[in-house]
Amino acid sequence: MPVLPQYRIGYFRSKLKFMLLIYITLFKETHGIVRLWIIHKPELKVSLKNVLIVDDEEDLTWSIAKHLSKDSNRYKVITVNSGAEALETLSKTNISLVISDIRMPEINGLDLLLKVRENYPDIKVIIMTAYGSSEIQEEANKLGCFRYIEKPFEIQKMREMIMDGIETRQGFAGTISELQLSDLIQMNCLGRLTNGIEVRSGSQKGIIFFEDGNIVHAQIGNLMGEEAFYEIISWEAGSFKLNKGLKADRESILKGWQSLLLEGLRRVDEAKKENDDPVAVAKNKIKNLLGNFIQTKGIQLLVLCNNEGKPFVSQIQPDVINEDNLKKLPKAILDTLNVIRRFSEPFDLKAYKEFSFEFEEGVAKMTWLPGSNGFLLLVANQSSNFGLLRIETKKFLKTLSEILLALQKEKDRA
Repeated sequence: MPVLPQYRIGYFRSKLKFMLLIYITLFKETHGIVRLWIIHKPELKVSLKNVLIVDDEEDLTWSIAKHLSKDSNRYKVITVNSGAEALETLSKTNISLVISDIRMPEINGLDLLLKVRENYPDIKVIIMTAYGSSEIQEEANKLGCFRYIEKPFEIQKMREMIMDGIETRQGFAGTISELQLSDLIQMNCLGRLTNGIEVRSGSQKGIIFFEDGNIVHAQIGNLMGEEAFYEIISWEAGSFKLNKGLKADRESILKGWQSLLLEGLRRVDEAKKENDDPVAVAKNKIKNLLGNFIQTKGIQLLVLCNNEGKPFVSQIQPDVINEDNLKKLPKAILDTLNVIRRFSEPFDLKAYKEFSFEFEEGVAKMTWLPGSNGFLLLVANQSSNFGLLRIETKKFLKTLSEILLALQKEKDRA
């Protein structure tokens, strides 16, 4: 039988987008029959995504890997038992998702995550933790770049979160590159760490202190305590620096970190909703302006009031005035304003500019804005420079007046 030639007649592209080469042997008999034999068909190789699980409890990582083995056709599980092993694995292997405990010896979970953020910013992260609060866990999953799963957890819940992480699904779009301040705060609290976080946003600078996972102190210039914390967490953009082991020299916050963070996130959410409200926008601008002004040495209280003495925006240093007296402040301002009016009326004095009350302990000043849009009440102690206060007040009053004038124009258009 003569040896017949073989011909490679082409290739076909399947719906799965791989090349399948077919070699055909042609054999022609006297009756004209053509028979085809498939000589070779290469197998399709599917590239699985890698999921790295990090926990110092070897029994736990072994158990998780065993239960996840049923999904071995969808992703590959790699387990390690330290942050150092995790970093070594990340340097050698293409990882799509990291699942890590936060409390680990030597390189803890926070250290690991900051390294991941720096060197592998596109990796997604799930944190295993004991939250104790489903409400804050829900908020964290909604607002942060991580996802959290509470120990002990159902393995089915983890399987669902892994599939969300390795597939492109709405609801888990965040990567470690999108690390938010709220994420970093939670990492310190969950890891029960003692650190300080310096936060900068434009010209503003603040710091938050953690001791054994509790938020114990926050400060922006002379503003301290809870209000300083809420102000820092409201900053929309900026940078942070982690100072490991840094301790606060005082304790100005007693509220639990979960309640504190929830309230902060609630305020942030409300602020976003108010972005279209011109009054809320103006109040926010004025509050930031007064927040800068109150950092001037000696200033203890700033209140912007309308011409009827009703407070509009205020900034108060901590421990300057107790809660009961703070509630009495609007009436005290109104009473003082009425006394001034009664005093000036017989002399037909109407265009108020400034009233100053000096005491041995300090000074209280009521300075009217240009255009009589209201007045600013300032209280400062004896450590302040009264001449400097007058100069600084004039500068701030001009900006305050511009904000209120823009607000009035906005109202008129509406």
